[in-house]
Amino acid sequence: METTCDDCIKGSIHAGQPKGSEELIHGLNTYVVGNRTDPRAVVVMYSDVFGLGLPNNKLIADAYARSGEYLVYLPDFFEGDPIRLKMADLLIPVDAANQSTVSKYTGLLASMPSFLMWMTRHKQGPTEKVCVNFLQKLRRDTPRSQKIGMVGFCWGGKYAIRAGLESHMIEIDGAKVPLVDAVVALHPSHLTVPDDVEKLVVPTSYGWGVEDTMVSFEQKAKVEEVHAMAAKAGAAVPEMEHKAYKPGRHGFGVRGNPDDPLERACLEGTEAQVLDWFHRWL
Repeated sequence: METTCDDCIKGSIHAGQPKGSEELIHGLNTYVVGNRTDPRAVVVMYSDVFGLGLPNNKLIADAYARSGEYLVYLPDFFEGDPIRLKMADLLIPVDAANQSTVSKYTGLLASMPSFLMWMTRHKQGPTEKVCVNFLQKLRRDTPRSQKIGMVGFCWGGKYAIRAGLESHMIEIDGAKVPLVDAVVALHPSHLTVPDDVEKLVVPTSYGWGVEDTMVSFEQKAKVEEVHAMAAKAGAAVPEMEHKAYKPGRHGFGVRGNPDDPLERACLEGTEAQVLDWFHRWL
């Protein structure tokens, strides 16, 4: 990945030294951290578009592994092609108040051609195939007594949710089983409602930002309505949880400014949301 200057990402990277290591797991370069001997469960992270190159993502994996209960995998689902870090402060500035409109849109316009090309390389079909292939191998390689949780952020939120769909269940020893046993999706982008959420078979927790300009807070109500209608029609709907964060600027679960009390509360709140949900279901 292209090296970026300090000024391009100043203030956007959280302090700390990742404690895990990168290894080849089920065909993907994967950041691995946590209990390798007798984990309570396996947790798979699908990061935002900045992937393994953004240290924040590895530090979040470290936080999930800190209790010693989980083995945490952060695969490079982008296969070496994440968004470059210099886009981070244009898309999700740490201090939006100090970013002029001119600098913001000049930077975005200059970066748009490469971003659009990236989007064409990461359409839903092939993107989901990479994710599903990894999860299928992981599920078959994991004892049925051990559960798998998945958490996704932004871009990864959509695919974490879709991992829990009925259509992705696989057969193991004559029984149909889901790819994962519980899901958390934080500020999930590019959701298609109802398709991405209608046929979920595992408990799913969502985190929405009240002031998120990239994922409308109105999505929360739309997802809730889909599940309410399904339950009313007699469908078996697994337990759903929705949490709202304020201010909840986009990226609040990954790139929130820890020096801002409100944004720090979002960072700490989403970490607790994930751990609480997995403690309950895994």
